[in-house]
Amino acid sequence: MNISDVAKKTGLTSKAIRFYEEKGLVTPPLRGDNGYRTYSQRHLDELTLLRQARQVGFNLEECRELVHLFNDPARHSADVKARTLQKVAEIERHIEELQSMRLHLLSLAKACPGDDSADCPIIDTLSGCCHRSAK
Repeated sequence: MNISDVAKKTGLTSKAIRFYEEKGLVTPPLRGDNGYRTYSQRHLDELTLLRQARQVGFNLEECRELVHLFNDPARHSADVKARTLQKVAEIERHIEELQSMRLHLLSLAKACPGDDSADCPIIDTLSGCCHRSAK
């Protein structure tokens, strides 16, 4: 298979496929006499794994580990599960941070009159100023 075939089958762009190859995240494809890359089912599986792992929040280094586990016949599902649960915990922390940010912003918006005056509690709070007097 050539790179455009792989792109269609995996849902990745050719550019993304080359990027993953450059970063060493997938098994290097063989090169034909013409220099073109030749992909196998293994490449499709690795790239599909990468695409889907990225979609659920795994970063590149975590994806590297997942591809390594994918290619390791002696892997333990417990290792994959542990990495997945670590990612879930990280996402939950991020959700909590986002919820806190949301509440803070709503509080700032509530304190702001939102009128034509220059006084703005949002700007004052974000800038660390209590109040600036007009000169």
